[in-house]
Amino acid sequence: MINSDVILWLMDSDISIQYQVHRDLLGNDDLKLRSRISLEGWGKQYLDATNQKGQWGQDYYQPKWISTHYTLLDLKNLNIDPKHFSIVQIVNDVLTHEKGPDGGILPIGTVKKSDVCVNGMALNFSAYFGANENDLKSVVDFIISEKMSDGGFNCQSNRKGAHHSSMHSTISVAEGMFEYLKHGYTYRQSEIKESLASCVEFLLLHHLYKSDKTGEIINPNFLKLYYPSRWYYDILRALDFFQYAQVDYDPRMDAALDVLIVKRTKDAFWKVASPHPGKIHFVMEKAGQPSRWNTLRALRVLLKYRPNITFFKINFNHV
Repeated sequence: MINSDVILWLMDSDISIQYQVHRDLLGNDDLKLRSRISLEGWGKQYLDATNQKGQWGQDYYQPKWISTHYTLLDLKNLNIDPKHFSIVQIVNDVLTHEKGPDGGILPIGTVKKSDVCVNGMALNFSAYFGANENDLKSVVDFIISEKMSDGGFNCQSNRKGAHHSSMHSTISVAEGMFEYLKHGYTYRQSEIKESLASCVEFLLLHHLYKSDKTGEIINPNFLKLYYPSRWYYDILRALDFFQYAQVDYDPRMDAALDVLIVKRTKDAFWKVASPHPGKIHFVMEKAGQPSRWNTLRALRVLLKYRPNITFFKINFNHV
């Protein structure tokens, strides 16, 4: 069971984690808690870090982790109020000023080609913050045009070329497509649903971290539990997306679920890996230490896919 000490430990944290504990573990979607995310803690720290233009970093994508792009993604993952006026305005500005000839966000290089991983993330936060559907159409067109024959996506497909989809790009696109569908957008809806299903199948085909040809681990970093994930893939990011998107249990999840359970400490926590290198706004959690983000995410995954494990059941009488 999830004992009261673990719940209390999770609740002794930033308001964004408190809100998600209430919503995902206690079954209480407390919108009053969510309204406080922009007023205190990490949400306020992000909002206070804007530059003179009212956005973040030096440019839309620079420096990476403190740029407007990744800060908007971080704010979405905090579950800040999606109707927050200043954030909605920033998203609208991005969709107005950061598109290239191919319709995607952030065209790069001398030929001004967009990156499908970046666009998956942009679709993710844009849909969450209620962007106008007309402004998203070219982003959707670009993403769909980049789908590969194996069902996933690879950010190199329209630049250096690629013959196999990337786990990194595929999860970013899948997250964006689900958020788009969740918020009721209808443009090319059937194609988005089909592409989302093929992304899920691509990840399951690889048992979330294994080669589909040899069964060996694709990348040891896939088994590390990072937060924030940035553009990088790992098994907890994939499993947490699956539970969020209400993907039905599939036995091909088992290997990754087993790894996740093994990583649980004797005190019923999960630690966080060393962060992906780069300048950040502030430190949320120390590397190698018990992580509230990872513990929260792991618990909601296991409550979805391993509900019969007794030590993951919440004793509501003691919370």
